[in-house]
Amino acid sequence: MPFVYILRCADGSFYTGSTLDLERRLAQHEFGEGGDYTWRRRPVQLVWSSHFDRVDEAFAWERRIHGWSRAKKLLLIEERYSELPGWSRRQRRTDR
Repeated sequence: MPFVYILRCADGSFYTGSTLDLERRLAQHEFGEGGDYTWRRRPVQLVWSSHFDRVDEAFAWERRIHGWSRAKKLLLIEERYSELPGWSRRQRRTDR
């Protein structure tokens, strides 16, 4: 099942990614195998995730979230969906 996720890094920054196996990918990030960005900013903590029915949907949402400001990402993490233009409960089902 495809997932999009947001990690809070040790320096307070956010990292957005997508994967087919969330648990495995989180372990990779934590062990420094998840990429340069999170490797230098460990430990990381999962603060938001959502599953999608299709890989292309998940990838499209990952790309969209990458372009968001920190403030908008915080709205998503805090589940303040009504304050996010283009994101409604009817459009997306979320799971944490």
